[in-house]
Amino acid sequence: MTVAGRHTDARAPIVRRASVPARGPRPAEELAEELGPGPFALVMLFASPEADLVRLAGQAARIFTGARLVGCTTAGEISRAGYDEDTIVAVALPASHFGAETLTIPDLSRLEPRDLTTAVVRAREALAQDHPAFAHEFAMLLVDGLSVKEDELASALATGLGSMPLFGGSAGDGTRFRQTLIMDGDRLLRNAAVLSFVRSACPVRIFNLDHLVPTAKRMVVTLAEPRRRIVRRINDEPAAREYARLLGKDGQQLTPFTFAAHPLAVRMGGRHHVRAIQQVAPNGDLLFFCAIDEGVVLTVAEPQDLALHLERELDRLGDPAQPAAILAFDCILRRLEAQEKQLTGRVSDILRRHGVTGFSTYGEQLGAMHVNHTMTGIAFYPPGTALPEDG
Repeated sequence: MTVAGRHTDARAPIVRRASVPARGPRPAEELAEELGPGPFALVMLFASPEADLVRLAGQAARIFTGARLVGCTTAGEISRAGYDEDTIVAVALPASHFGAETLTIPDLSRLEPRDLTTAVVRAREALAQDHPAFAHEFAMLLVDGLSVKEDELASALATGLGSMPLFGGSAGDGTRFRQTLIMDGDRLLRNAAVLSFVRSACPVRIFNLDHLVPTAKRMVVTLAEPRRRIVRRINDEPAAREYARLLGKDGQQLTPFTFAAHPLAVRMGGRHHVRAIQQVAPNGDLLFFCAIDEGVVLTVAEPQDLALHLERELDRLGDPAQPAAILAFDCILRRLEAQEKQLTGRVSDILRRHGVTGFSTYGEQLGAMHVNHTMTGIAFYPPGTALPEDG
């Protein structure tokens, strides 16, 4: 059934989801109406930067009382329509099946790994004591996508999390790269992160996928500013010009679509991980989405068919049982590639049929790593589902 342009479910699913236009006058009220009655353990809001974030946060904090409230700005949303734009997407975890705690890291420029480990352990212990009947657990990280601190943060969290699996996404700002915000209750924060700890009656499966294949084209970073993720020279030549030359392109015509179609990857642990380019600086430097350093050997990767690969990988999440819901953080470069190759409709149809909700990111987190050009997320299964990981 559809009410006032919004979708409503005739039954209450295990994981609730909703979406409304970003510029509506009462977005939180409309989202609450669509989500249905609580109580909720955790409410997540993924909002287009076109939304009035101050109004949204204030309204949501008043409406979703008793629930942990987290969120961020996006580089595009994933709703029931698939890839979406200029919307606010909500995902709510009902208290009947979930328990949650949150930990805010308010200033990423002052990370203290030892203090952070202590805070993470305490939050995990409190959650376990409050919800001993829930056997499954995970952590979800939302982090400022312009902070340049995702790598350091993910690594610092790993010790305190122990066996608790972590996935996450970096907040976006469309393709403007000016301001990304994290929502913690009614607060909007920059250069910050919020970590949600969740225990559940529902089995879960964390996943990470990409559709890239490394080629024989390689290059070496010969001058860089690692703290700012800037590469100045590649193969001892100006970075943007050399990258373009290796692709057979004009260095003056590099665009985000070029970076999406020809990503760079570094080999670690027997696998290639993308080191995605964010933009070209006016002086010809390359700005990256994640950690980069001098001496790193970068390999040009070429994409497989994005839609076919996505369909195959999401189908695998349905073995041995279909997920009740999928929450996904999808790199902005995947969305840009879909647009460039006129695959947006096909990809949106696949996301819609598999019940995927989430947002497009400036990067993804998986365990102790910050990665790019992936879709990273979690599949929720009905209580009692036997997954291979459960033995």
